[in-house]
Amino acid sequence: MLTRTSTQSLTSQLADRLAERIRTRLLPPGARLPSVRECARQQGVSPYTVVAAYDQLLAQGLVEARRQRGFYVRDSAPVQDSRPGNGADPVGMPAAMAVQMLASRVPADASSLIRSMFHRPSDKPQPGMGVFPPDWMASTFMPTAVRRVTSTAALQELSLQYGEPSGDMALRRSLSQKLVGINVPATPDQIVTTIGATHALDIVSRTLLRAGDPVMVEEPGWALEFARLEALGMRILPVPRRADGPDLDVMAQYCKLHSPKLFVSVSVLHNPTGYSLTPGSAHRVLKLANEYDFHIVEDDTYSHLAPEHATRLSALDGLQRTIYVSGFAKILAPNWRIGFLAASPALKERLLETKLLATLTSPTLFERALSWCIDQGQLRRHSERIRIRLDGARARTVKLAMAHGCRFASEPAGLFGWVDTGVDTDALTQRMLDQGYLLAPGSLFHARRPPSTMMRINFATSQDANFWKVFSRVRDEL
Repeated sequence: MLTRTSTQSLTSQLADRLAERIRTRLLPPGARLPSVRECARQQGVSPYTVVAAYDQLLAQGLVEARRQRGFYVRDSAPVQDSRPGNGADPVGMPAAMAVQMLASRVPADASSLIRSMFHRPSDKPQPGMGVFPPDWMASTFMPTAVRRVTSTAALQELSLQYGEPSGDMALRRSLSQKLVGINVPATPDQIVTTIGATHALDIVSRTLLRAGDPVMVEEPGWALEFARLEALGMRILPVPRRADGPDLDVMAQYCKLHSPKLFVSVSVLHNPTGYSLTPGSAHRVLKLANEYDFHIVEDDTYSHLAPEHATRLSALDGLQRTIYVSGFAKILAPNWRIGFLAASPALKERLLETKLLATLTSPTLFERALSWCIDQGQLRRHSERIRIRLDGARARTVKLAMAHGCRFASEPAGLFGWVDTGVDTDALTQRMLDQGYLLAPGSLFHARRPPSTMMRINFATSQDANFWKVFSRVRDEL
């Protein structure tokens, strides 16, 4: 909160706070600032303080005043708010006349959520984060693995030349053996390592798609995937995700009307719902893929948290129409940036060509270290410890959330919970930022960004009773 004991004036404190959110994209381009009256109420200051702060942001070129609409974060192109009722808001300009403006929704976007991983709003636990806290992933075996591959002899072998374009052979052998455990048949020659799982998804898109191609994506779904495909110029066809899998009737209609080239799916521990695919739905998805000739990219990022017997499209299909993608940032070492994909032999060569054009190779040192972690059983034991700890965190978080009036839209599972708050979570997100907490509002997980009462919570970072007390108070004030 703003403080009157600071050496800075309240105006400067408020302007600096909003400027920081704009620069880190927690207030993205096109976002509408709260009305002067609403901002004054939220911050506990006078409307004149807000007017002066907004004027400072205008002078810095960070916001712009739109006649009869309000103040918006500057963007290179006009942004039109299509939400019902917003066009008729009785807003007045300039700042000195804006005291009577109505409260507005201020959304976040995919990039702002990603940036928040590097610019945390406070030292408090952050329920909107998409990763485990660092102390959860701390280990003694990772430094050992790095030391083994950075001995003088190893450095001479690995550092003084480009690595294998497909990735370190030792790691690809380890990954091939690991995939056997989940019934995905992939030889080392069918595997390509990447700079994280997101890079693998990008390679698939750039190989199989061209701008304007229709792509089916599960909804709700990971915000970054919508943003990434949109940036590549693809036509996104959102497929509702249900407890048993994607809505097959909607998929069939898309296939008849649009001839999609690709379906992007998180079969196991879906983000954000936690759903896992059933065998019946999986067979029907593969039948549609064969009938209408599209590929499926299966993002198995959360495989380390899931049971081995979980249903996977890649296992049932044998990598004929499927491309399997996974990585290790969520469970082991975010900064090592190691992911991989597995595909049929013919498609693997096309995917490798795309990788070569972008990155040539990938970092052999870390790949060799990861191979050691897998082969020695360290990754498996580490994953088991985290699963046990996550089970406890999930149970505590569910009790807290339900005690504070939230409802889970899906059975809690995996790392994330999909929670109905009963209020607009875009507005709630901005209010909670003032309290030092980052949320992941439900609109982020939809292609068209409709208003939503849902939010995604991270079970590992949402067990703090203080957070839920603040959450209840702020929600009740909306």
